[in-house]
Amino acid sequence: MFAWGAFSARLERADLTAPMAFVGVGVLLAQGMHAEAGPAGVTVLTEVTLAWVLFCDASRVGLRELRGDAGAYGRLLGLALPLTVVAGTGAAWLLLDAPLPWYALLIGAALAPTDAALGAVVITHPAVPARIRRLLNVESGLNDGIVTPVVMLALAGAAAAPGHEGGFVLPAVLQLLGGALIGAAVGAGGGWLLRAAGRRGWTDDSFAGPAVLALALIAYAASVAGHGNGFVAAFAGGMAFGQVAGRGGPREVFYVEETGGLASLLVWLLFGAFAVPVLYGRVDVALLLYAVLSLTVVRMVPVALSLIGSRLGGRTVLFVGWFGPRGLASVVFALLAVEELGDRAGPAVAAIVLTVLLSVVAHGVSAGPWAARYGAHSGSLKAGGLHEPVAATRLRRSPGGHDAAPPVTSGRAP
Repeated sequence: MFAWGAFSARLERADLTAPMAFVGVGVLLAQGMHAEAGPAGVTVLTEVTLAWVLFCDASRVGLRELRGDAGAYGRLLGLALPLTVVAGTGAAWLLLDAPLPWYALLIGAALAPTDAALGAVVITHPAVPARIRRLLNVESGLNDGIVTPVVMLALAGAAAAPGHEGGFVLPAVLQLLGGALIGAAVGAGGGWLLRAAGRRGWTDDSFAGPAVLALALIAYAASVAGHGNGFVAAFAGGMAFGQVAGRGGPREVFYVEETGGLASLLVWLLFGAFAVPVLYGRVDVALLLYAVLSLTVVRMVPVALSLIGSRLGGRTVLFVGWFGPRGLASVVFALLAVEELGDRAGPAVAAIVLTVLLSVVAHGVSAGPWAARYGAHSGSLKAGGLHEPVAATRLRRSPGGHDAAPPVTSGRAP
């Protein structure tokens, strides 16, 4: 971490991203580690990290921003995302010989959410039009939370005992609903309390950030204790907190984002150490073909279909379609599959791991050059308000590469 912090700008100019570097270090460390070295600790770290990321991403997306470009967000999240899940599920069923449809759905849903951290250069590049940066940023911030219930249902279906496949649906739905209600209550209550205490001068500003960090974990833990889904609770809690906390909320969430970014570096390192070795002896033509399709056709065709009539232009549609990296959420879903299904999760985990690994390299290498090339042509894009000033405040990035808005102003992407 110290080495990356010291030389990060120089390494990023060489198109080396933080996830690429830490996965590589993890692969090297795996050569001297035993298979039984700490899988439980890996699961805990990844679950906590995803809870922080979900809370943070949801809290930074305001209703005003969503209303400002509701049509484009609705297309990407309401149409392209479900089509991506369906396409990924169908491809997994046809290519990977999944033992049950639930395994195919698990693969398709786990690989549907995107992670802006893998292509953070695109989100922060000043030459990329502001609207496109916002589209990618908001899509990445919301799609992991939206797809989480589908992943949980797929896991429940795959784990159901033979002959009882239908008995899991109601409990799983109740878990999701319970998580949403508990998370929203915790997030709204915490946001109201911090806002009220801040108005009265009862809150030390230097400790408000750690308080919100704890609030995200309270939402997650309270939901788990109440037999709800912790990830849905973290996402719902972040959404509620962002709407209730007021003007001070973005500054407080920035601390959560920095901490989540730091933890995500460790997750990427552990991904290289524990997950990449799962591929040894498992990679075949069908698995490789699925990973390539997942990063291209499965993502890009739904995006292109959903943006028909949006007047964004073919170059922009291609750009948005390609920059849908698979990252932290997919890694956590794979670890949850191992935790729930044991050895039965092997084929599904291999598909997820290989796709994420290819995404780390492909999107990390292509982000800088393509962002610059696309930005050079952005002057010709006239449709849909693309001629917004691109000299907007540049995003600060947390250690894990997550796009982090300046803590003093709106707290959202420019």
